[in-house]
Amino acid sequence: MLLGTVLVLLFLSGAPASAHAALRTTDPDDGSVVKQAPRSVTLTFTESVGLLDDSFRVFGPDQRRVHTGEATHADGRSDTARVGLPGKLAQGTYTVAWRVVSADSHPVSGAFSFSVGKRSATTTQIDTGPDEDPLTGGLYDAARYLAYLAAALLVGAAAFALLCRPANRSPLRRPLVTAWWTLLGSTAVLLLLRAPYEAGAGPASAFDASALGRTLTSRPGLALLARLAVLLLTAAFLVWLSRRRDRRDRRDPVALAVGTALAVGLALTWAAAEHASAGIQVPLAMTSSVLHLLATGVWLGGLVALLLTLRRSSGEDLTEVVPRFSRIAFASVTVLVVTGVYQSWRGLGSVSALTGTSYGRLLLAKLVAVTALVLAAGYSRRWTARLAAPATARTVAVRERVAQPVGAPLSPEATGGPGMPDAEEPEQPEAPAPEPGDGDGDVRRRGLRRSVLIEVAVAAVVLLITTLLTTTLPGRAQAEAAQQAPAGALPPTTLITVPYDTGTDSVTGRGSVQVTVDPARVGENGVQAVVYGSDKGLIVIPEVRVTFTLPSRKVGPIDAELTDVGGYWSTNSVNLPLPGNWTMKTTVRVSDVDQVTVSKKVRIVS
Repeated sequence: MLLGTVLVLLFLSGAPASAHAALRTTDPDDGSVVKQAPRSVTLTFTESVGLLDDSFRVFGPDQRRVHTGEATHADGRSDTARVGLPGKLAQGTYTVAWRVVSADSHPVSGAFSFSVGKRSATTTQIDTGPDEDPLTGGLYDAARYLAYLAAALLVGAAAFALLCRPANRSPLRRPLVTAWWTLLGSTAVLLLLRAPYEAGAGPASAFDASALGRTLTSRPGLALLARLAVLLLTAAFLVWLSRRRDRRDRRDPVALAVGTALAVGLALTWAAAEHASAGIQVPLAMTSSVLHLLATGVWLGGLVALLLTLRRSSGEDLTEVVPRFSRIAFASVTVLVVTGVYQSWRGLGSVSALTGTSYGRLLLAKLVAVTALVLAAGYSRRWTARLAAPATARTVAVRERVAQPVGAPLSPEATGGPGMPDAEEPEQPEAPAPEPGDGDGDVRRRGLRRSVLIEVAVAAVVLLITTLLTTTLPGRAQAEAAQQAPAGALPPTTLITVPYDTGTDSVTGRGSVQVTVDPARVGENGVQAVVYGSDKGLIVIPEVRVTFTLPSRKVGPIDAELTDVGGYWSTNSVNLPLPGNWTMKTTVRVSDVDQVTVSKKVRIVS
């Protein structure tokens, strides 16, 4: 049902808008040939971007880096980036590698080329710098995941204490303290790693004073600082709450109001620096994001609090606490469904993006995990009903015992009926025997503990997928990036020379293969391979095979399936779905027994 609702909303989607910055235009145009050397390079994006110290790297025809000026915003517009070029540029092709930070705090990068006077052939790959340092990226993602877990546990455990009102709150003290310290530590790590994460540098650069200063004045840095401030206020609130002497079986409106304000403030530190803060319908998207995060914490963090309470509290207390949490969890799931559908529509943009983009596939995986979580929650509700049954029976029994007014005459039933000389003491009714199938209270608690434990395990997977979604380019942004290619731009072509040596002395036994990848972008590419022998002349051989693998994403090998078209090998339908440094393996077979495979790196841009 949820998937059907998502699909209906996708069909009703409006004009695309991104949640990551997409490159709109370049000046000079990508692939263009200009008569005179430009004085600067200007990029225009679909949303505002932040600039880094090394936002531009320009390489000349000799593959050496060109000295440039400082990156600035063109004409004061925050959606542009400009860098000045030297006064005299030699003729040939120039490659511009760029890296900026989009409004939703994620770094985006790419490369394009232009030529002055005429194009120059490039036979080797230019090192335009890393997209991301693997160690920095891994540490940053781990800290983000821990922050999500800790925030969910902190919000959920506090909400459980205030809304479900267990008589024994001691089991909740340790998870609250652990969640607070974990969130504090992960936030500090994110603050330190923010600069190297944006620049694609190693973790050692985290202690660069100038880079840290730039982080503290950026929007992501300010959001992290605000999170630290909210955490300090939360610590004071928890200490104040633990010292209150109010009755714990009643709602405390003051504590509820303060706790809600702190939870909203905490959720805003995420919403203000991620996908919700950029793209279409920003106010509605941020409201939806805050509600989604709070509902996630109340439900998933509350599950952990319930699990701990089930282990420590008495059965009499649980018969009141568990039904309260069941009602709160149901409300949280309702909020999650509504906000989740909206955010899915906003992030995807089209039905094809569900299966055609990494964001859509992750969203489908999250949908499966959430469905499993809801099924587990339904199983828990059955145990909740069984656990609450004794409390209901006791309540009914108490209501049936109507107290007699003081001095009232005894009823005939109590006196033994009319005509009896003396009234006897009425017999107390015996407690009703437990009905078959109800089971023991301990059995019910153990069953509920097991089902809640399953929910907690699935919830951890849901939060992991959520973390991956926040760092993945949404389908809308990917579609917009494809649509915003500069009009009239000529596609760049990558030419790679692959030397080979099969160990034989014939003309065909050693030589080179010139492989052309056109346009060397994400999506469909054409691949042509021309084979030269040891005498530098064109030769004909039985087979040339080319495959592509992206080790960083574990994609491939993708076989180009080249065909001999008379003098060279060619195909026009190689789909390379992701940007990055691909490994191209070229297999040259010169006879039935002699062949060799050579690997080369090929950069595919978005």
